[in-house]
Amino acid sequence: MSTVQTFSASLTISVPHQGATPAPFAVEPLDAALGAQVTGLDASRELTARQVLALKQGLLDHRILVFRHQRLNHPQFRRLASYFGSIYTPPRNAPVLGSDAAGVVPDIVVVSNVDDGLLGNHDLPPHSDHHWTPEPSSGSLLYAVEVPEQGGDTSWYDLVAAYEALDEPTREQIDGLKLITYNPFLRRRFPLKGGSPLYRTPDITPLEPWTVHPLVRTHPQSGKRLLYLGARTEVEIVDYDPVAGAALIEKLRAHLTSPRFFYTHRWQAGDIVYWDNQATLHARTEFDPLQRRVLKRISLSGSRPF
Repeated sequence: MSTVQTFSASLTISVPHQGATPAPFAVEPLDAALGAQVTGLDASRELTARQVLALKQGLLDHRILVFRHQRLNHPQFRRLASYFGSIYTPPRNAPVLGSDAAGVVPDIVVVSNVDDGLLGNHDLPPHSDHHWTPEPSSGSLLYAVEVPEQGGDTSWYDLVAAYEALDEPTREQIDGLKLITYNPFLRRRFPLKGGSPLYRTPDITPLEPWTVHPLVRTHPQSGKRLLYLGARTEVEIVDYDPVAGAALIEKLRAHLTSPRFFYTHRWQAGDIVYWDNQATLHARTEFDPLQRRVLKRISLSGSRPF
């Protein structure tokens, strides 16, 4: 049985009946390639030291954390995120989702297909947020306010598992390579006749500004190696033959998008998913444009990949 709770901005979320016995606090692995579900936590309240430490360790172990049946206003959402880091601020000259004309991004980015929302209703290929900036975000919390009846699901891909599953010759081939991931928001401003390329070749003028990161990144907390590559973003291996580079990237992308590396989340209103943006990709399925989908995202500051 459920009731409907109304909160800020006249949005509604279904939550468990108030008389229900709360579950004990726990971080329990999902029956999936990655991820854990958090139970017994009211994210609108201040967290205890034990809870914060358990959540941080859970994210490190499982890459994503799923919180169900939450109801938060904006200050409560900001407070929850602040236990895990400061809010991400991108460079003004490197646009990201939510950037205005001056390159400024709000603390809470509303991801929706209504009221001049962002991203519409189309599918999104697996990617890591802010990959093209010097210091990509460490993670994000995405809070579902309204969700469509079908579609709009999000999948997360485990980049640590993808790297560890590579054969030894391939790992030896790619360890030490440097990769440029070009800014897809800049590509929209400067489109090519044939569409956005998957690999930049010498005949294509490079988008600026660009930055170089390792193709194989070391996670700054766990020390684990991971394959730091999106599925369809325009890239280029530094100082590498373009034909061979394009073939290598195509091979790696086919590998990392294997079903054995991902978990798909079917959203319910009141869900929060917190993911490690340093060690995962995420993707979205399309949905009916007549269906409303409204989520709120806070991204957290990260560090230069190494």
